[in-house]
Amino acid sequence: MRKLKKVQPRKELVEICHKIHSKGFVSATDGNVSIRIKKDKILCTPTSLPKEKVKEKDLIVLDLEGRVISGSRKPSTEIKMHLAIYKEREDVNAVIHAHPVYATAFASSKIALDVPFLPEVILNLGLVPVCEYATPSTEEVVKSILPFIKKTNLLLLQNHGSVTFGKNLEEAYYLLEKLEHTAKIFAIAMNLSGVRPLTKKQLKYLYQVNETTYKINQDFKIKFNNQRRKN
Repeated sequence: MRKLKKVQPRKELVEICHKIHSKGFVSATDGNVSIRIKKDKILCTPTSLPKEKVKEKDLIVLDLEGRVISGSRKPSTEIKMHLAIYKEREDVNAVIHAHPVYATAFASSKIALDVPFLPEVILNLGLVPVCEYATPSTEEVVKSILPFIKKTNLLLLQNHGSVTFGKNLEEAYYLLEKLEHTAKIFAIAMNLSGVRPLTKKQLKYLYQVNETTYKINQDFKIKFNNQRRKN
């Protein structure tokens, strides 16, 4: 397992909570954030508390079975989703579930971000799938995301929102930011002349250039083809 950085996890988690609220990625009490603090322990946000109001004292420590180790508040009701990701991916140390407007609109329309139209998105995000609808806060959510957890670090949850995860909170946050930015561009382009994908030849060449020039790691990124996937 990747060695965790020596950081102040409570402070970092609170800062991310405030940031996702200020950026409009969540509203009211929406969303939840967690960070792995030991191999078998995580720190997470409480339920029913606006992210702009989260303080260090509000955070809860849990084991990977969801048992509370410390903290006076109840953990997020979506914690099952976080725990499933940590169990499946030892390299993951942070998870953010949010409701970014454009990305959630795509999720609610069951439209995957599966058109290879921006080189930086192709290489940095990969194809973003939509998980089947699952009732929030239930084991259904875990079942809906399990087929994808080992393939990618970001998912759209049908009629729900998004979940991004990575080796640290910064990575999980920037995946969320890039996801929403991409969804916004996609939506605007669809209302203009439509989204023009790269051809198979262009896509193949981009991946070749990445191997020799950009060298952006393609682990946990679902590769595109040049055909729009049917949902």
